[in-house]
Amino acid sequence: MLHLHSTIAIVLLLALVISIVITLMNYLGNKPYNRKIALLGFIVSHIQLLVGLILFFVLKYPSMISGSVMKDPTLRLKIIEHPLTMIIAIVLITIGYSKAKKMENSRKANQTVVIFYIISLILMLARIPWGTWSLFA
Repeated sequence: MLHLHSTIAIVLLLALVISIVITLMNYLGNKPYNRKIALLGFIVSHIQLLVGLILFFVLKYPSMISGSVMKDPTLRLKIIEHPLTMIIAIVLITIGYSKAKKMENSRKANQTVVIFYIISLILMLARIPWGTWSLFA
């Protein structure tokens, strides 16, 4: 399950970069909003969230939350910071996608997706446990 979560993470990072680059090119070129490109990042992020939540509860992380977790940087990252930051990032992807979907102005829709997806990508990159990521361990 951990390997699946790590593999989907790579797919998610690629999907977000692709969504951001194509939507940014559409924005800069005054081209129409392409909802399918934004949907790519949206769908993969929600699949990753589902797998991550299953993994979180299978590993019994909720039962490990205590004051001692906050004193250990590695545990704090895995049990508190990583899940919380990733949920926030996926909520931002959802907000950006949903807002853009309702917009009539393509330029504004492209701008909205670019802003929300970039912020989400930065949050994700900041809280991936690079040192313990199963693909690199």
